[in-house]
Amino acid sequence: MTPFTPPTQDQLLAIKVNAGIGELSQSERFAAAEPDMVEAIVEGVGAFAAGEFAPLNRIGDLEGAKLENGVVRLPDGFEAAYQQYVEQGWNAIASPEEFGGQGLPFTLACNVIENLGAANMAFTLLPMLSVGAIEAIEHHGSDAQKSKYMPKLVSGEWSGTMNLTEPQAGSDVGALRATATPIEDGEHAGKYLIQGQKIYITWGEHDLSKNIVHLVLARLPGAPEGSRGISLFLVPKYHVGEDGSLGARNDVRCVSIEHKLGINASPTCVMSYGDNGQCIGELIGAENRGLAAMFTMMNNARINVGSQGVQIAERALQQALYYASDRVQSARAGAPDRTPVAISEHPDVRRMLLRMKSLTEAMRALLYYTTGQVDRGTLGDTAAGARGDVLVPMIKAWGTDTGIDVTSIGIQIHGGMGFVEETGAAQHYRDARIAPIYEGTNGIQAADLVTRKLGLENGEVYAALMADIARDAAEEPALFALAGDCAAIATWMRDQASLDDKLAGSVPFCTMSAVAVAGWQMLLQKRAVEAGEAAALAAVKPVTTRYFLDHVVPEAAGLKAAATAGSALLYELTAEQLAG
Repeated sequence: MTPFTPPTQDQLLAIKVNAGIGELSQSERFAAAEPDMVEAIVEGVGAFAAGEFAPLNRIGDLEGAKLENGVVRLPDGFEAAYQQYVEQGWNAIASPEEFGGQGLPFTLACNVIENLGAANMAFTLLPMLSVGAIEAIEHHGSDAQKSKYMPKLVSGEWSGTMNLTEPQAGSDVGALRATATPIEDGEHAGKYLIQGQKIYITWGEHDLSKNIVHLVLARLPGAPEGSRGISLFLVPKYHVGEDGSLGARNDVRCVSIEHKLGINASPTCVMSYGDNGQCIGELIGAENRGLAAMFTMMNNARINVGSQGVQIAERALQQALYYASDRVQSARAGAPDRTPVAISEHPDVRRMLLRMKSLTEAMRALLYYTTGQVDRGTLGDTAAGARGDVLVPMIKAWGTDTGIDVTSIGIQIHGGMGFVEETGAAQHYRDARIAPIYEGTNGIQAADLVTRKLGLENGEVYAALMADIARDAAEEPALFALAGDCAAIATWMRDQASLDDKLAGSVPFCTMSAVAVAGWQMLLQKRAVEAGEAAALAAVKPVTTRYFLDHVVPEAAGLKAAATAGSALLYELTAEQLAG
């Protein structure tokens, strides 16, 4: 596996052009995000990721996490690297200053996660989940909960998890059975006894942080059925005193860890709460409003999962470029000199490399455009906040699907050597495969787009987005046409299509929408570079943008028929006929 080199110049371009960091820094809240600070963060975390996280990527895949006597152990080097991450303050980038954070834009926190994840995707799930826990407690926790838990979560000394899924429920969170019983008296009066089992809990147990703060969905006695009766509880691995000191172990344990296709160094745990009837938790927010509180952390988590598509694509791209330049085989077709050349000189390999690079850069452009809108929403720009909501399913779904496409191409470039484990190319593909599944499958993301996000402000939020693309793409026929098709399909879905028809076309429509926005943001990057921005990318960016606009955008336009085909054909066969 080749070393990781952080793509600093392309990241800085995306942060400047797509996120608009200069505009964000004009606000009082983000005034510290000046150019020197931004460059220092991007360059600094890139160097840290390459030096500390990247060397552990391969050993993490080969050795994985292991459950020993109820404790999850990681390979040598993980604990030291995590402690360096905490000591250098990378966990605190965007957290509130009152709890020890730096109060910088979410955009820069996403850059930290992007670099760490490209270096070591499995390891980076640990801080990524903690960021979500911080978000939920900040928005929904009591003042006492914030003062007790936030400082050490912000520093990274403690880590956090999300506990939604149960064996019988899957994606249907409303079917969960975990219970929370009020404690009426004694030292824990006012708290709750938590009982139940949760599955697929990422980094639910490990020995890298001193405490683990679990955010757990459960039902109170007499709660309404379905998702309306779910509350959110904070359940620490170790009890926490009023002064923040750690006490005895709580009645929560890891029953087992999953044996997975990839991300082997990320322990995916089955967690059991209250086996001895002594699991103590605290209510976060209002009773029966747990799902809303959980979605606070899920929205940003979905953006960071979309970032995983960028991360793993970047790592696969770098490995494919190295291999293709080093592997010598055959003469160039039609060349008078029959001397074998590096395979990067052959047209089809060159096509694959350019496709990988173009897709990776386009995903990054969409990622930072999304984070920039989220940051504007934080500053009180409701229109930008709503646009960010529309973009979330696009970056999560298209970003992770495309991450798989890029890692698959990377294997293809390696040829037979890509299919064997020794080169490491297969690890990227295996690691990437989970991202379209967790934090809401990509089908759920597409459904969210067509059933909820298209209706925001009577459809004006999505319509304005496509209008902006059409305005800036007037001289780019394919992109202009794609934006028009997306707008027309959105109108049809809102005004005419049945629910089944919307859902049947949701995935291709989500892809079309994401490609339209990504193509637009690439176009803006190209124009910025041609105007003198990012001189180091002057030769590269126009070519990768041209490839995306001339090849990827027309492919997305071809999905129009699938997006509008309706659902009738899907049910032409009965379930029995389909199986026969």
